[in-house]
Amino acid sequence: MPRTPAENDRIRRATQAQILKTALSLFCEKGYYSTSIQEIAKQAQISKGLLYHYFQSKEEVLAALVDIRINDVLVVMNTAITKSTPAAQIRQIIEGALDDVRLKPEVFRFYLNLFSQPKLDPIVAKYSQKLMDEQARQFEVQTEIFSQLGGKNPQQRSLYFSSTLQGIMLMFSTYPQSFPLDAVKAEAIAEFCK
Repeated sequence: MPRTPAENDRIRRATQAQILKTALSLFCEKGYYSTSIQEIAKQAQISKGLLYHYFQSKEEVLAALVDIRINDVLVVMNTAITKSTPAAQIRQIIEGALDDVRLKPEVFRFYLNLFSQPKLDPIVAKYSQKLMDEQARQFEVQTEIFSQLGGKNPQQRSLYFSSTLQGIMLMFSTYPQSFPLDAVKAEAIAEFCK
């Protein structure tokens, strides 16, 4: 019995997700340049030809991963700005970011890894810059939220907030079994949502 279009679509999405998950893991472990398309295909348990059916190059795989990360950030920020008060918006950013890192610590490690790779590499630099540009846009939104909360220097407060949140995410993604994420999240909410 032939597969339905819905079944074909489900298989396509599952295969693409497996490719991206595998590439993410290898890029984090070995770096972008030390990972080959052949390795991604082998670990994803598909043929190299099938991988090329989904992505024409390793750079396209990297681009897709960066787009996923940007989308994750946008989901958190877009949800936050729908909240009725600045304190609720900051709380949503904290909860969204920390819930996201709890579910996908490897994504945060990938993001950090990408920033730490050499900037002289034109491919890696292009996608690192794309992430930084989005981060800068989100920082502006966040600074406006802190401005609405009051205080003397909303930009500095926003920078401190981002640094704190990034540090928490780094610690959790490094020590997911022992880091007390819920307790630290509660402290961040108490500090920044007043």
